[in-house]
Amino acid sequence: MAHAPIYLDHQASTPLDPRVRAAMTRNDGLYGNPHSTNHLAGIEAARAVETARRQVARAIGGDARRVVFTSGATEANNLALFGAARASSGRRGIVTLGTEHSSVLEPAQALGEMGFDVQTLPVQSDGIVDLDAVERAVNERTLLVSVMHVNNETGVIQAIPAIAEICQRFGAILHSDCAQSLGRLPLDVRNFGADLLTLSAHKCYGPKGIGALYIGTRARNGIRPVTLGGGQEGGLRPGTLPVPLCIGFGEACRVAAIDVHVDAERMSSLAEELLKTILDAFPRAELNGSPTHRAPGAFNVRFPSASGDELLDALEGVQASSGSACASVVTEPSPVLVAYGLSSAEADRSLRFCVGRFTTQEEIRIAGDVVRSAARQLSISSPIGRTARVGIG
Repeated sequence: MAHAPIYLDHQASTPLDPRVRAAMTRNDGLYGNPHSTNHLAGIEAARAVETARRQVARAIGGDARRVVFTSGATEANNLALFGAARASSGRRGIVTLGTEHSSVLEPAQALGEMGFDVQTLPVQSDGIVDLDAVERAVNERTLLVSVMHVNNETGVIQAIPAIAEICQRFGAILHSDCAQSLGRLPLDVRNFGADLLTLSAHKCYGPKGIGALYIGTRARNGIRPVTLGGGQEGGLRPGTLPVPLCIGFGEACRVAAIDVHVDAERMSSLAEELLKTILDAFPRAELNGSPTHRAPGAFNVRFPSASGDELLDALEGVQASSGSACASVVTEPSPVLVAYGLSSAEADRSLRFCVGRFTTQEEIRIAGDVVRSAARQLSISSPIGRTARVGIG
């Protein structure tokens, strides 16, 4: 490998933005407990946390009082589902999609075992749920609908505002995992429609270990805590807040609110260039999911031959992935791609690529060279390639 590694897995995690690092470094001296406000050290820490809370809220057009900090998107998703279930006095219906993150699907399954009526809707071949199917599934007994905004493996975007209209008609709470949206797409809770939004810092150039659940007006009395002890975060999420991580998350949101449109344009251009190179080099390769309803910079490609691991080995120095980072230890094919209608073999031959804020044009050029080299290498090593070379019919 004659080049530095090229990171194209920004849906798994993003690098820390230098502006975020600088904000966290400037506040190194805030050692106080933000919940101990009877002395200066605690007051200063509390002020920093509340500044961060306002920055997170401002990035999505929301109210800072509705931001509940969590350890990340997984905890926020669990709080949304289990918290709504604990608060429910009568409604027992849960509706979600087969393409959701495991931190939604597994809590939904657990709620089903607890007696809730859980419906897991299929998606169409482009990865988008049929709104008529949502309409048929939601009724007056539906408690919560959970639909991810941007899929973490394909970048496919769901029509959350349209789903919100259905939920509001029947009085159901709509939760949307927006971990992949923040910093990649403009988000405004005033017209988005979701009542609960899951957010994650390390998906938008902030630190790992911090996220949030935004609890909108319609859901403010519809969530109860799922962990107890301490009463922090309005009683919904106990535990001492990690001040440096909150600061980093807040700064990442501040930067995202400023840069989102410029970043989106750059990432779209770079990703489309790389995708074209891949499809030219592998003529039988195909895009998984919608070609148009897709977040900037993200795409998932199904290759004609070779497993995901073989493809990753051939793409030497290009860091992509064969599925969700949270499921990388599992050897089964991607459940998201299988839900799109792909066979296990087709899912196994698929790779996820995602460019980011700091991806350069030169890196995409080099990645393109690596892709072309990999295509030649895999063609030579395949049985079809060997047969063609020796002239055996």
